Amino acid sequence: MTVTAIIQARMGSTRLPGKILKEVNGKPLLAYQLERIAHSECIDKIVIATTVDQKDDVIVKFCKNNDVEYYRGSENDVLSRYYEAAEQHGGDMIVRLTSDCPIIDPVILDQTIQSFIDNDYDYVSNTIERTYPRGLDTEVFSREALEKAYKEATLSRDKEHVTAYMYSNPKNFKLGYIKNGQDYSEYRWTVDTIEDFELIELVLKNLYKENSMFYMNDIIELLKQNPEWVKINAHIEQKKL
Repeated sequence: MTVTAIIQARMGSTRLPGKILKEVNGKPLLAYQLERIAHSECIDKIVIATTVDQKDDVIVKFCKNNDVEYYRGSENDVLSRYYEAAEQHGGDMIVRLTSDCPIIDPVILDQTIQSFIDNDYDYVSNTIERTYPRGLDTEVFSREALEKAYKEATLSRDKEHVTAYMYSNPKNFKLGYIKNGQDYSEYRWTVDTIEDFELIELVLKNLYKENSMFYMNDIIELLKQNPEWVKINAHIEQKKL
């Protein structure tokens, strides 16, 4: 059983355009994310799913320069982009990730994937009941579930958000979720605004070391030592589906 991580990525963010290639210490956020995903023991392949829009040519260039597989599809119908990327690049299990999560935790990735493997689920995530920091979001689903959603979803919301059709139809999909032992949902580690970027920049500058890895608990400990940092983006509201 092959596991393919597909990362949706585009330059056209409304609140912080070009955010995924913004640099910390001369290295793009997307490169940090790819490096961390590569530490997963379960993921066999990583694919960047970007759009056919000309402004995303720079993402394709990044992929070519870094030997990363990619697929170009619809900008707004992200569900079709995922389905077509999976058709082209394969994978029995798909891990959905978004490119605004540069400090994703590979251990949590593997825990979510293992929950899918160990149970008879169509879809598993750590977001249905949020107990992890926003920015560690992981969704895992079968190739069959992706195809079913692709063929049946009609609402624009479902096409834009890929998995919305799955978790909104519990009668048609077997849903599972994982929870953390302690609720850390108040933390925001995604990058959608300049304030988000400022926080992630501090985390990376303090914890990142080449050829080593840091994890969720390391970040939490750093933020407990520097509680004023959490206030940088505490006022940012997540965009509604």
